[in-house]
Amino acid sequence: MEDIIKNLRKIDSDIQCLIYTRSLLEWDQETYMPGGAIDGRAEQIALIESLIHDKITNPKVGESFDKIGINDNCLADPKSMGTHYKSLLELEKSFLREMYREYRRNIRLPKELVYKIAKQTSLAQAKWVEARKASDFNIFAPNLKTLIQLTIQKADYLGYEKDRYEPLLDEYEPWVKPEQIDKIFSKLSVRLKPLLSKIVNSRKKIDEKIIERTFPIAKQREFGISILESMGFDFTRGRLDISAHPFTTTLGSSDIRLTTRYNENYFNSGIFGIIHECGHGLYELGFSKEIQGTLLARGTSLGIHESQSRLWENIVGRGKSFWYAYFPALKKLFADVLSDISLDTFYEAINAVKPSFIRVEADEVTYNLHIILRYNLERALISGDLSADDLPDAWREESEKLLGIIPEKDSEGVLQDIHWSMGAFGYFPTYTLGNLYSAQFYRNMQNEIPDIEDQIENKNLRPVLNWLKENIHQYGSIYPADQLCLKVTGENLKPDYFIDYLERKYKGIYEF
Repeated sequence: MEDIIKNLRKIDSDIQCLIYTRSLLEWDQETYMPGGAIDGRAEQIALIESLIHDKITNPKVGESFDKIGINDNCLADPKSMGTHYKSLLELEKSFLREMYREYRRNIRLPKELVYKIAKQTSLAQAKWVEARKASDFNIFAPNLKTLIQLTIQKADYLGYEKDRYEPLLDEYEPWVKPEQIDKIFSKLSVRLKPLLSKIVNSRKKIDEKIIERTFPIAKQREFGISILESMGFDFTRGRLDISAHPFTTTLGSSDIRLTTRYNENYFNSGIFGIIHECGHGLYELGFSKEIQGTLLARGTSLGIHESQSRLWENIVGRGKSFWYAYFPALKKLFADVLSDISLDTFYEAINAVKPSFIRVEADEVTYNLHIILRYNLERALISGDLSADDLPDAWREESEKLLGIIPEKDSEGVLQDIHWSMGAFGYFPTYTLGNLYSAQFYRNMQNEIPDIEDQIENKNLRPVLNWLKENIHQYGSIYPADQLCLKVTGENLKPDYFIDYLERKYKGIYEF
């Protein structure tokens, strides 16, 4: 048994090195790579993806699982696993569970398809950047059609019970089914709509134009760096750069890259992009030494990963306590811009609720409507009920139905997100799950650290980070998301915590 696990760990170690190498190439493509290098880069990334596939689908891997007594039935019923497995430590069990999951998914995918998808996503991302700059969906449409066809093939190879979307969602949110997402979105809609109505009909009017004044980018970056340092981001193990779409990537256990994008005339874009990505980065930096360099050193699901970024960005970063601490420094840095603005006025402006086109700049109340929009569209694309050619019009229709606004430009609508160019169909629902987890986690943090808001007001963000590291970060993917939530909060995921949080916060802001 020891030899089997040792050999599997060696294979996993090689795979993680290849993944970090692929991530480095992808990071470079999104930040510094010259545009003319895209064809060669696509080939490089596709080759590495093929090597990863070869490693995980090696017949010896399958033979090892046979000897241990792990098969498909074991994923649904762990009690059916062999006696050898039952005698293992929790960490070893988690490692084998996650590696078998990777083996199970990859063994069903032809190597040729894996290569094609990897190559096409690299090419598509470059075309998406070009199309977004020109605000012309037609530039990107051919690449998107190819990716949709390849993704459908991928889903069919992976297999599903009822819905082709199942294995795509499962890639990012293991064990969760589309019907569960449907129920969550339905419950959210029922409670979000009356809240939004109260806000819209409130007599309290907020001047959000404050954040649309001119904020020089160099100063935005300076302020952002200071916030990263306060949050505990280790610049000896990471860095911050600029990209067309903010993201975080891991190039090693001590090499975490954050990116953001700045808008000189929209303050929220840069700073909240930085705080959001730092939430992801701190999670990646917080894995225990026991699991670093292994497949357990990753978020247990994208929903949990997003809970970390959304907790920092919204519950902490858009909170009154946070700006009580940091607004004086911001006002001093932008003295000519904010000299006439009070803390209360600024706090209200950054939290103003108003249906908007850009998801990453949306307020907390309308944000999940953006996710529902994308979820509806990508499910229709994968089922074949919607063609890529009709996507821009379908986007405008969904936007009008859910948000009451119609984007005039493709860059404000169908081209604003990078995810589909990455082939990341099934990703979007994890943002909403992240919102729900974040509120539930933070409520427990408040129960365990009653003076947490006072600590934040005093520029001490360390208790927030320490609590997250102790309860969530250190475990990586040792526990599946539902088990982690139960372990941390004593309850299964409950959307009520998130809605209650929104109602308390915005009742205070809009005075309804």
